[in-house]
Amino acid sequence: MQDLREKTIRGASMRLFAQGASFLLRIVSLMILARLLQPNDFGLVGMVTAITGVLTLFRDFGLSAATVQKADITNDQTSTLFWLNVLVGVVLTIVTFAAAPAIGAFYREPRLVGVTCIVAGGFFFNGLGVQHSALLQRHMKFAALAYIDLISLIASTVLAIFVAKAGYGFWALAWMTLSVPIVSTIGLWVAARWTPGMPRRNSGIRSMLRFGGTVTLNGLVMYIGSNFEKVLLGRFWGAEAIGIYGRAYQLIRIPTDNLNWAVGEVAFSALSRLQHDLATLKRYFLRGYSLVLVLTLPITFACALFANDLIAALLGPKWRSAAIIFQLLAPTILAFAILNPMGWLMNAMGLVGRGLKIAMVLAPTMVIGYLIGLPYGPKGVAIAYSSVMALAVVPLLAWSVHNTSIRLRDIFHVISRPLISIGLASVISYGAKVLWGESLGLWLRLFLELAVLFIIYAAFLVFVIGEKNLYLDIIRGLRGSAASPKNVAST
Repeated sequence: MQDLREKTIRGASMRLFAQGASFLLRIVSLMILARLLQPNDFGLVGMVTAITGVLTLFRDFGLSAATVQKADITNDQTSTLFWLNVLVGVVLTIVTFAAAPAIGAFYREPRLVGVTCIVAGGFFFNGLGVQHSALLQRHMKFAALAYIDLISLIASTVLAIFVAKAGYGFWALAWMTLSVPIVSTIGLWVAARWTPGMPRRNSGIRSMLRFGGTVTLNGLVMYIGSNFEKVLLGRFWGAEAIGIYGRAYQLIRIPTDNLNWAVGEVAFSALSRLQHDLATLKRYFLRGYSLVLVLTLPITFACALFANDLIAALLGPKWRSAAIIFQLLAPTILAFAILNPMGWLMNAMGLVGRGLKIAMVLAPTMVIGYLIGLPYGPKGVAIAYSSVMALAVVPLLAWSVHNTSIRLRDIFHVISRPLISIGLASVISYGAKVLWGESLGLWLRLFLELAVLFIIYAAFLVFVIGEKNLYLDIIRGLRGSAASPKNVAST
């Protein structure tokens, strides 16, 4: 148990460090590309990925989660799953190629045919790396996964900037999308040092296929719920509308996606090992949950309070119309930070059926909200999205933890401490913003706004509320996170 605790802390620390670096890289990439390209360029690629993203959910068919979650797994099982993933990748590539003309016709934009064909190649390369990634995660080799993510992000960003500077416009974003899985898969094979065997008919993967299928269906339903507004905006409001909305959406999701992915990947691996020790599982889950909320809350409030300055600084003057969308979407950061960790809990405990039922209720509600907001354009859709998510938080929390070792009061207790801290910090930082007004330069003003918010929040949380031990564990983990990846061929 002590070994699992050390691996979990070290893994979370390494993942947070790497995702922090990834966050900065993504922001820098977005800043550069937003100045080299036009909103219409982002909109064109966004139209394609809003649709092909549905197929992305099938690229591992939930089999990576099945590999991580299963208590014991053999090499025959992993090899069979590998070849299934490759087959899925080939099928998705062919389907996407075939669908390219239809996507262009749907949006009445012939340029999308070529973009779709480029994006299609990513499915094949993703299929080659799914099980290697799952094995690294199962064995908690998060340092290796972190390095691979960073290298693939750097390589794809450099390629996109080079293509954009050469004057090829939206093609830069298309090639960026394809280059990520290529570089990532090469890195996964090198790091895992595992060569799959031949598939076996009776390898005992039926239960894993059921688990993976349910996880995939859950993801599919939620993806439609979370992305259908982009399809609607692209179809009825055009490329520029989805370009503006999409950049605001991407920027608002970068920090929360990085945090949830970093902590969630480690938490799922650890909680899966504890599915029969409910008391320890509860303790581990609540600590991971607390960490996500503590880091997400200041980002949420910063986006809401300082949207105009953030957009002007990060994207430039031609994106000013995205500021109001950015601000209106801010509540979704907090909603997803509160709800996403419920997925760790349900998947680790094998409650994937419950997760699917929740998705089947939430996704249609989101789509209804989008349809109500659609006549009012991107602003109306953003308001509808945030409203639905805010209203759904408490009922979905109660449903998620029902009949588990976690109680709703445990969740509220975890949420209340950072919420009190950020409330006080927000009042003071916004008061400072009003006080100095426009008298300071943009970058200095933004730096001071964020500094006041984060420093007061951290001070109040650590010294008044008393969350010091959690952060000391993270610091200790960082000191020991440099362990080199070992061979994971033995499953």
